[in-house]
Amino acid sequence: MLFQLKESWYNILSFIDMGGPVLWAIMAVLFFMWLMIIERVWYYTVSFPKMRNSALKQWHEERSDTTSWYAKRVREQIVSEANVALRSGLGFLDALVAISPLLGLFGTVYGMLNVFDIMAIEGTSNARAMAGGVAKATIPTMAGMIAALSGVFFTTYFKQKATTETEKLEDSMHHN
Repeated sequence: MLFQLKESWYNILSFIDMGGPVLWAIMAVLFFMWLMIIERVWYYTVSFPKMRNSALKQWHEERSDTTSWYAKRVREQIVSEANVALRSGLGFLDALVAISPLLGLFGTVYGMLNVFDIMAIEGTSNARAMAGGVAKATIPTMAGMIAALSGVFFTTYFKQKATTETEKLEDSMHHN
């Protein structure tokens, strides 16, 4: 087990070495992105249901008046607070998703500059060095796109989930 973890870590380091220093930045962005994704999954599955039940209890059991102008404003406040909590952090997650391919592009430009340095030093006749440099330059773009794609699915899902849960909460406060 320990040997497999060590081997996996060496494979990751080898990949990062092959793609250049920008891959460290992409890895950091990916790490924070997945922390946010795990936090949002936890919130939607564990924390929000408790908050929703508490809000519904407060609305149905602790309020005798649910039809006056004031009661409607209180209901709007409860729904609005839930909506804000459901959408919390999604802007930051969107930013991390957008930054990933840009970092990959930056890594490619950085890698191509290295290719041009090789060409300046060794001349254009060394096709093997140039091909290796170009291959090395494309790895950050691939890594940035994969990082972004892993986040796009979840940001879209979380936005839809926030809208759906807000509507469900509002509907359940209208009825009963």
